[in-house]
Amino acid sequence: VYRESVVSAAKEQNGYKNALLLTDSETGKFISVTLWETEADMTAGEASGYYKEQLGKLGAFFAGPPTMEHYEVSVQD
Repeated sequence: VYRESVVSAAKEQNGYKNALLLTDSETGKFISVTLWETEADMTAGEASGYYKEQLGKLGAFFAGPPTMEHYEVSVQD
């Protein structure tokens, strides 16, 4: 679902750079990380409804409400 639907939709958004899905197979927890060219590109996706639409695709996998946090890339190699 993540690769075929969420990442596919992200690639259609302006400024999308990359997506990562980090998982812990022991706990079942996962973290989705997306990288954007600019902060404006990221917030435009949130404002357009894109973010909520993607959460809907993953809703069956959530044990509770998801949280969103924003970070700035300090080092990328």
